[in-house]
Amino acid sequence: MPETITDANGVTRCWWCGEYPDYVAYHDDEWGRPVADDQRLFEKICLEGFQSGLSWLTILRKRENFRRAFKDFDFHKVARFNNSHVERLLKDAGIVRHRGKIESTINNAKRAVELVEEEGSLAAFVWQFEPESQPQFDGCRSQTAESKALSKALKKRGWSFVGPTTAYAFMQSVGMVNDHLPECACFEQIRTARQCFKRPR
Repeated sequence: MPETITDANGVTRCWWCGEYPDYVAYHDDEWGRPVADDQRLFEKICLEGFQSGLSWLTILRKRENFRRAFKDFDFHKVARFNNSHVERLLKDAGIVRHRGKIESTINNAKRAVELVEEEGSLAAFVWQFEPESQPQFDGCRSQTAESKALSKALKKRGWSFVGPTTAYAFMQSVGMVNDHLPECACFEQIRTARQCFKRPR
């Protein structure tokens, strides 16, 4: 599989976004751009958990349904979900109807509330695990020492569906690493965005 693809307009991108317009938009406008908003970070880590065993394109195309179902991933609201909410969500064809992942999202919302109370913000906590340096992405790396450490730290706090591979996909998506290929049109944009980004503390 080629490392990059070039479209009819001569724009070169990472191969994985293919030619699907929604996937291309996600690649160009979102993936790898630094995120410091707690609600969006919570959404990202939950959706990465739902993605486990599925394609990201499937999750992306259901994202608005997920946002509706989980109160736009306001973790203070989701933390108040109960068994009746779980049963309702299991009947919602617009999302991934996996009991374990639904219950995990509710559990993780409760843990997120606790984490914010203790650490100040979810952003300040997760960005501690940003690598000091990063080798060029080869298209194969699925976890790192930092993603293992983030996974371990979250699990210690009671989070679930946050294994090191899920944690690394989360780190890629929220800009903690720049895994656009150097030939990709977004690579320099993301590098500049990361240089200008004020790390949450």
